[in-house]
Amino acid sequence: MRYNEKELLCLSKQPAEKAAELTMRGPKRNDAAKSRLVKLVVNFLFYFRIDEEEPVGALLLEQCRIQKEDDTGFSLAFVDEPERKYSFVCENKDECEEWIDALTKASYEYMRQSLIFYRHEIKKITGKDPLEQYGISEETRFQPRS
Repeated sequence: MRYNEKELLCLSKQPAEKAAELTMRGPKRNDAAKSRLVKLVVNFLFYFRIDEEEPVGALLLEQCRIQKEDDTGFSLAFVDEPERKYSFVCENKDECEEWIDALTKASYEYMRQSLIFYRHEIKKITGKDPLEQYGISEETRFQPRS
């Protein structure tokens, strides 16, 4: 995916699906745990220094695994780079579970699977493909993988 800093900065200022102050540790072995404002916007996870408007970084939530580490902690690692693991600590168990759920549902692959599921459910009920009217009914990216 291609994007530039200006586009990312603009996206980081959009309303968040979820945002909170979390303790975060980066992927490097000597990275210290720091308090960060973490903000989920579409399929990007932005993290900011507290009281700063520009993000320190952004993580594209594609091809990644979200894993619960303990009651209040979770991690995010990338499939192609499992050693690039980010760790987060929430205030409580419920907040941790909410973050895991929100991050899992933010990926393109999750949205694609949901679209395929609901497309077939609608087709079973109505007998019509709901994507036909948009001219995309035969696109392979909206078909189940074999």
